[in-house]
Amino acid sequence: MSFKYNAPTLTTLESIFKENHYVIRYEKGRFQSGYCILQDKKVVIVNKFFETEARINALIDILQQIEVDPAVLDDKQKKLFEQLSQQKMELD
Repeated sequence: MSFKYNAPTLTTLESIFKENHYVIRYEKGRFQSGYCILQDKKVVIVNKFFETEARINALIDILQQIEVDPAVLDDKQKKLFEQLSQQKMELD
């Protein structure tokens, strides 16, 4: 994968969710996977104790489970989303 696990990547991932009307909350909880998705309310809750890399990995996992409209994304967001989609296809 050609992206770095840093704060700008996390910000870009968060903006993909925001453009698709999802709210990301970082809170403590007893999530076995480290996150929880409330589909009906479009809310994603990620363990607040996760470091940046773990947050990015959790958001990537979630992106693969929700429906994303690439038409609402800007160029930077589309590039990252396409990289993640291509990686998923290679793994399947």
